[in-house]
Amino acid sequence: MEPLDLIKKYYPEDSDAFRILVTHSRSVADKALELARRHPEMRLDLDFIAEAAMLHDIGIFLCDAPEIDCHGKADYICHGYLGADLMRKEGYPRHALVCERHTGTGLSLRMIEERDLPVPHRDMRPVSMEEQLICFADKFFSKTKLTKEKPVDKIRQGLSKYGNETVERFDEWCKLFLGE
Repeated sequence: MEPLDLIKKYYPEDSDAFRILVTHSRSVADKALELARRHPEMRLDLDFIAEAAMLHDIGIFLCDAPEIDCHGKADYICHGYLGADLMRKEGYPRHALVCERHTGTGLSLRMIEERDLPVPHRDMRPVSMEEQLICFADKFFSKTKLTKEKPVDKIRQGLSKYGNETVERFDEWCKLFLGE
């Protein structure tokens, strides 16, 4: 599987959305692979991480986010499950789970219901180590300040507006993947 071929299927190569998506996704993939290589004891699937990290945000074009050249109809928070739907249609159910479960530190069913989020009512938190690692690596990069890696304290600060559960999960990943 070649992730760029799938991205090109949905994004014009000369669009800002393509450039932003690919740049962001490469940063996330590089970070995830760097962290995975630090932990050979985890026996992580490096090929899968490289592919899924490149595809985790494939659904953004379906959302209304003009600042990143995405002009769809859905709220941005929907990009994960919408991307997952695309990946399932393409025949990649494992990659679909990464798309669906990477938003924030994952969306619990309780959080979805309490905040009345416009996403399917099911638990969408990362489960496998690969899913968790990609979700964690994604927190270090935005789509507006491409390639600029965020420091851990800034990530924590940004996540704090979503509640303690979100920050606690991020802190667990800091211990697991960074040894902090």
